[in-house]
Amino acid sequence: MSTDFVHLHVHSEYSLLDGLGRIPELVRQAVTNKQTALALTDHGVMHGAVEFFRECKKHDIKPIIGVEAYMTLYNRKMSDREPQRDKARHHLLLLAKNQTGYQNLLKVCAASQLEGYYYKPRIDADFLASHSEGLICTTGCMAGEVPYWLNSKDRKPNRELALERLHWYLDIFGKENFFVELQEHSIPELQKINKTLLEWSKKEDLQLLVTNDAHYARQEDARLHETLLCVQTSSLVSNPKMKLSDNSYYLKTRAELEATFRPFIDLPASAFSNSLQIAEMCEVSLEDDQFHLPHPAHVMRKYPEHDYQSLLKLLTTEGLKRRYDGRDGRKRFDDPEVLARKELELDIINTMNFDVYFLIVWDMCQYAEQENIWWNVRGSGAGSIVAYALGITMVDPLKHNLIFERFLNPGRISMPDFDLDYPDDQREQMIRYTIETYGEDQVAQIVSFGRMKARAAIRDVGRAYDVELSDVNRVAKLIPSMPGVKIDNTLEKGNKFYSRKLHQIYESDASIKRLVDTARDLEGIARHSSVHAAAVIITDKPLVNYLPLMRPQGSVITKSITQFEYPICESIGLLKVDFLGLSTLTVMRKAVALIKQRHGIDYTLNNIPTDDPKSFELLASGNVSGVFQVESDGMRRILIDMKPNTLENIIAVVALYRPGPLQYIPNYIARMHGKEEFEYHHPDLEPILAETYGIIVFQEQIMRIATELAGYTNSEADFMRKAVSKKKKKALLKHRKLMVDGGKKKGIPEKVMLQIFDDIEYFARYGFNKSHATDYAVITCQTAYLKANYPVEYMTALLTVEHNNTEKVGSLMDECRSMGIEVLPPDINTSLRGFSIENENIRFGLGAIKNVGDGPIEAITLASNKKIFDDLDDFCQRVELKKVGKRALESLLKAGTLDQFGNREQMLQILDTMITISRQIHQPNQNQFQTSMFVTSKVDVSYASLYPLPDVEDVENRKKLEWEKELVGTYITSHPVQSYLQNNQLPPYIFLCSDVANKKPNGKRIIKLIGLVADVRYITTKNGKQMAVMQLEDMLGNLDVTIFPQAFSKFKQFLTPGKIVYVVGRIDTKNPEPVRIIADRISNELPANGNSNNNHINGHAINGRTAHGNNHQVVAERNGSYDIPSINGYSTPSRQHNSNNEKTPPEIIIEPILFRRSGDSAQDKEKLYHLCEILKTHTGNETFYLYIPVPISGQTAKIEFSIKKSTELKSSLDVFRS
Repeated sequence: MSTDFVHLHVHSEYSLLDGLGRIPELVRQAVTNKQTALALTDHGVMHGAVEFFRECKKHDIKPIIGVEAYMTLYNRKMSDREPQRDKARHHLLLLAKNQTGYQNLLKVCAASQLEGYYYKPRIDADFLASHSEGLICTTGCMAGEVPYWLNSKDRKPNRELALERLHWYLDIFGKENFFVELQEHSIPELQKINKTLLEWSKKEDLQLLVTNDAHYARQEDARLHETLLCVQTSSLVSNPKMKLSDNSYYLKTRAELEATFRPFIDLPASAFSNSLQIAEMCEVSLEDDQFHLPHPAHVMRKYPEHDYQSLLKLLTTEGLKRRYDGRDGRKRFDDPEVLARKELELDIINTMNFDVYFLIVWDMCQYAEQENIWWNVRGSGAGSIVAYALGITMVDPLKHNLIFERFLNPGRISMPDFDLDYPDDQREQMIRYTIETYGEDQVAQIVSFGRMKARAAIRDVGRAYDVELSDVNRVAKLIPSMPGVKIDNTLEKGNKFYSRKLHQIYESDASIKRLVDTARDLEGIARHSSVHAAAVIITDKPLVNYLPLMRPQGSVITKSITQFEYPICESIGLLKVDFLGLSTLTVMRKAVALIKQRHGIDYTLNNIPTDDPKSFELLASGNVSGVFQVESDGMRRILIDMKPNTLENIIAVVALYRPGPLQYIPNYIARMHGKEEFEYHHPDLEPILAETYGIIVFQEQIMRIATELAGYTNSEADFMRKAVSKKKKKALLKHRKLMVDGGKKKGIPEKVMLQIFDDIEYFARYGFNKSHATDYAVITCQTAYLKANYPVEYMTALLTVEHNNTEKVGSLMDECRSMGIEVLPPDINTSLRGFSIENENIRFGLGAIKNVGDGPIEAITLASNKKIFDDLDDFCQRVELKKVGKRALESLLKAGTLDQFGNREQMLQILDTMITISRQIHQPNQNQFQTSMFVTSKVDVSYASLYPLPDVEDVENRKKLEWEKELVGTYITSHPVQSYLQNNQLPPYIFLCSDVANKKPNGKRIIKLIGLVADVRYITTKNGKQMAVMQLEDMLGNLDVTIFPQAFSKFKQFLTPGKIVYVVGRIDTKNPEPVRIIADRISNELPANGNSNNNHINGHAINGRTAHGNNHQVVAERNGSYDIPSINGYSTPSRQHNSNNEKTPPEIIIEPILFRRSGDSAQDKEKLYHLCEILKTHTGNETFYLYIPVPISGQTAKIEFSIKKSTELKSSLDVFRS
């Protein structure tokens, strides 16, 4: 019977890309087989141990915890790493007999990873011997040490050594804990080994154990497992690099196993029933109901007279005196509400034994403050007045009606959890402080698993089955790339992700059906291990006492990583602290440092205002690039409609802007502005819901309704909130009755309470944590304040933090220009590593140029020593260009960083010479060694000058623009649209895309515009049709253009990034903010215009040809400002030539104009527009110059116009001058 057998050699999906069996599937199969116990023995890891233990317990299956470890070859140490001798290793099956054995398994797994890893995690014989207590061991599979020496394939067997090693294992484990393992998988060599092992077991009186090397649950899973192996080895199913011997690697019944062995070997019944005996021997529990919080000894040493409880009370009392000082409308620390809340929280914290947790987090915040590391707490922790008093949180929970029990519920014993945000460039420092404080053996980052998501599974399986790439891509693109979307969702009619096109090809094409079905079965399988982005475990004892560890890889900071994922770690009583890196805090810290440097004002997170009118004006304008949490198009539209004027408005926006509650935003806005009336079911609801105009937005509002109208405690209200949100019928009925009964006691009619409960039931699934929303809304208002009041400093900080993100840098530079802030090009003499401020402009940072990392910048900075480089010779002689590198130097040249020394083509031609000269200067010993082959005396090397530079023309403007876009993310010298406008007139009925974005068309229904294609996002509709959203840009802004399927099919050939296009379309009235266009027609040809010599757009803008007969040209010592030749598309005079060639009377003298910038960019543009309109109406063959100062080294751009002089023109220009 199956009940007489237990599988003790089983691999799950955590034997990554080798085991297929998901733990629930393995346990279900054991239940199906009527087997009473099951083991888990993954390759070298114990990732699934706790999950497996609980799943078995749930199904009344006894869990056996084990591992198939790796062991070094005979006489080799785990520290040995010689490729020829140590790449091979043995397999070793170990099972935990008791808690001591489990502890030893943890140590085996940790040591093999941290000390013995060489291709695989290994231990050696000595380590095994010293950690054998409480373990059951077998001879293992064919790769075990004893079978290895008996194997005659590819080597001569060594029976003597095999027997010697068998006796060694017997000495270490004893006969009662050591078994001779037999497997049968259609491998001839294994059958010979089994016969020898059976013979020896009789001679030595050893116990036999039949196992099946299970890698999946059911026999029909063999095909899937074969595919998985091909994914792992990047091979084809038709030609696999790795394949198991047959399809027998599943959880067989005893009858199947007996039938498997019968043709080859005659085994006693005990060989099978011993598996049950081992199961009975094993008694291990992986549950732990204790919390293992670390002891902050360094804190307690400072307060020797206190324990955790009294110290927390002392610190809280002192902190409340600082927080509630009675000034500016704040409560006093001795206010009854403050005192009552303090006592309530301290009592709950102490009852739950979490005083030490608050002290641990307080200590981290103290260190952060000492080191000028900013932090923010997200989540429900902001509901604690104790945390507020300690300085952990920045939000007053009484002022914002936040509830402590939402954070720490005495009825639910679970670890509190402050999610701590730190600047992303200082997060590592915080983790290192934690390591130094508690010890590297008590602090570890946490493993996480990358799993095969829907699209990835399609692509992996497609490669394994050698499906045409076009077919794979076609299928993959029909599956939405969204979290949680499964392949099944796309094939299920009625599902919101259902794809009719995918369903059609799935049903009609057999190869696609096989591809999709296989991918469905592999979807979600663990593919690789990585590290959790934020979580760190801190324990009171060495980590290996509680969990298995693994070696760190990549940018891991801690010495080790836990093998358990964080929910498992928390569930066994371990403290998890999230160290989240938030770049916004980095931006804020850098911005306030600049503000202090330039204005002498010292801002911190505690004093940046959240009620500043200019902040709310900025938010209401929708110009929120770089403002925390509100940069998306949807958020911009909401803020423009809402016109927020308080922090509470922003708190509500953060809470409502999510799927589900999003639908209530129009009601909120209408009620806020008095356009929609509303009533409360009962007057007692008004103080609870007034801040959100009668709409239940926050979870805390639900809790307050329950406590204030129905008599719940806060703890009970928290349970009610969770129960109702889960829509469990039994819980709903229970709380409906409790609410009605509670309301009656307060005199509220049953009918009213039922209406209120219906609202709670409806809104509970959407309710958002107000504590979290408040935390984030504060940062939103503070970043808006910095941008609104200190725009240059804030944008400089933003650009510096985003300097590695070329695309983001480009968009931020566009934002700067729209704000009237000039971003000056990179300059070898003035640029710093990051972006910097020059007067009221921003200088581009060297670190933002692609391929120019910290090393090259350090070499340049060191050589510069704050003294400018005079010329190329000086640069090459002072900078050791070997440390800069050829690639970085080439990027610096192409980005225009050294333009003051010559044109780019000249310098690129002598790039190698520059490096050679630098090397001669900075490595003189090498030169002397090389020349010693030819002369015996010391050689004085004379260094040739790089001047004169090669006599070559500079690269054409188009090429420069391409380099700039590639290397810095935007155009610096000029812009392709700007270049086009220098050579072509833009008819008055055609707008620039920035005009449209800024609403210049003034209600026009049909819009005609031009712009550069900056980006194209392709979309597949629910019907499987293709459409796109194209982002157009010019030198002053950008605009999104939606191209629906019908237009897409006609004009998709024009959607090429880097090309200028002409678009005819309509303003999207459904989504009015920000302005979007729905395209009806797209072309690269402008409509015929008699005044233009060339209407083919990209002939000028992209190919860089110069139009002849231009009536103006731009002349400047150095380009770099977008404001010079084109203001909203109207600065270019028309091409109408004066056919009569009439000479202007000599007595009319028209002086050039020097245009002086006012500092108001919008006003300056309007003035230039007016001037150009004047000049457009007086074209002729006389020369007129307009000079515009360019904020680059004080140079001036000279623009030449062809005019017809007249008294009327002179008069108009005189008026303009005045």
